[in-house]
Amino acid sequence: MAELCEQPLVMAGEPWADYGLVDSGEGRKLERYGRFRFIRPEPQAMWTPRASDWSADGEFVPGSDEDGGGRWQFAQPVPAEGWPLAWEDVRFTAQCTPFRHLGFFPDMAPVWRWMRAQLAGKTGAQTLNLFGYTGVGSLALSACGPVTHVDASKKSVAQARENAALSEMSDRPVRWLIDDAAKFAAREVRRGKRYDGIILDPPKFGRGPNGETWRIEENLAPLVADCRRLLDADSRFLFLTVYAVRMSSLALAGLLAELFADLPGTIEHGDLAVREEGEGGRLLPTAIFARWSNPG
Repeated sequence: MAELCEQPLVMAGEPWADYGLVDSGEGRKLERYGRFRFIRPEPQAMWTPRASDWSADGEFVPGSDEDGGGRWQFAQPVPAEGWPLAWEDVRFTAQCTPFRHLGFFPDMAPVWRWMRAQLAGKTGAQTLNLFGYTGVGSLALSACGPVTHVDASKKSVAQARENAALSEMSDRPVRWLIDDAAKFAAREVRRGKRYDGIILDPPKFGRGPNGETWRIEENLAPLVADCRRLLDADSRFLFLTVYAVRMSSLALAGLLAELFADLPGTIEHGDLAVREEGEGGRLLPTAIFARWSNPG
């Protein structure tokens, strides 16, 4: 029976060569993405910035609505087609998108590293990346074996393929699929498939390629239940992240505890965060997570 650890954890992303959280405070954050610096809204940065003056190449100015509207304002020219960055052995393109982010989520770096560690020593591990976006996590996992990458956005999957080429990983065993995550998982259950690891990074709201509606409060539990059916006692992990939702990581862990009660291993939960650069860098929380792991 999987053991639930009630005390929350923090998975903190540290700065690396191509990314760093430079400063944060008063509802904003200053980050470096390669040679460029950007300011973006960050409601959880409730403290005072360490520096009084921020110099940036661009800033995302949010709209007046609560649905995430807004636009970029640039102080210096920034390549519209994006520019290359790297995390360990994975290369990818960063780009200022209309949705305020830059084509990948740097707070996932400790998650990519953790997943690789869970699969260490397992040859040809089969993993599933649902809501896989631009494929950085899938490429990180491809070092461990075949990966099935699923996202509803044709544009995101196309970018994931381009990132694979940029990383010189086009020959890696990755299936790039444009599909609705929930429908795909249900079909995999009917096919009797199994995986060694699954990563879930669902949005609060979204639509599938055929207009399917996703609402996390309604659809998350059935999807996680299907994911559980794709894992067994020899599987290594399931990792679930949730952003911008009024939900506790303990609630996510409770869902996993119910669904994984018949498997060995451990269920943990907590916050993803990014640490500011420099001495005494503060931790900026970004998301909540719950994970099941089974060292085998």
